[in-house]
Amino acid sequence: MAGLRSAALPSPRRPDLSAREVGERRHGDRTRSWYESVLGWPTAPGVPPRLTVGVRFDVLDVPAEAGRAALERLGPAAEGFPVAVQGGRMRLLIAAGGADEVPGLLEWLDWGGLGLDLRALGGGLMDAPAPWTAGTGPDAPRGHRAAGRPGDGRAGSPRGAAVWLRPPDPGREAEASLPTLPAMGTRSPRGVGDGPPDLVRLVSTVATQIHRVRLRCSGTGAAVRGVGQPLALS
Repeated sequence: MAGLRSAALPSPRRPDLSAREVGERRHGDRTRSWYESVLGWPTAPGVPPRLTVGVRFDVLDVPAEAGRAALERLGPAAEGFPVAVQGGRMRLLIAAGGADEVPGLLEWLDWGGLGLDLRALGGGLMDAPAPWTAGTGPDAPRGHRAAGRPGDGRAGSPRGAAVWLRPPDPGREAEASLPTLPAMGTRSPRGVGDGPPDLVRLVSTVATQIHRVRLRCSGTGAAVRGVGQPLALS
């Protein structure tokens, strides 16, 4: 085919982002900026934005049903620390380093070896819930917390996204609200010893509720008090 000039192929063109993708990126950028600038929590790039676990906090990852029952059991003490939900899981934020203590606590509380659906995370990443809802934003008044139920899909959050049941309070150091070991003391704005439940009580209560849910689902819930597990701390 002498004399014919080869046709130049067009260079690959990146498809334009959809309006939804643009919105998700902007939402992610705002969320990431809030955590880094307001709380000082490190994040990882990507969509959705994710928080780095094990630097400023650790996580107890439990079934949402058992987690809700544990928070109800703990009462007002459970209002002092951040809790997130995503799908059928609940993530209770605890003091950094606390995840290393959980296996030993479960053994000490006679819950070891039962295969409870409780994961103590001292590293890795978790999806970052949006820290604001409809009518609020990163510049919302200090201490503002929106009402809602776990997994209620707060405004601005895509379906299935992580949401805060109890968001971290930007009005003070968030780490001061995280459950920790009794020897380290739990703190609140009113002082040491007047904060959230210590890690021992939290782990005991959560483990008890996980076991209750498992027994109920297996049809043996009536026998929950006959297994010899300690319920005094729950």
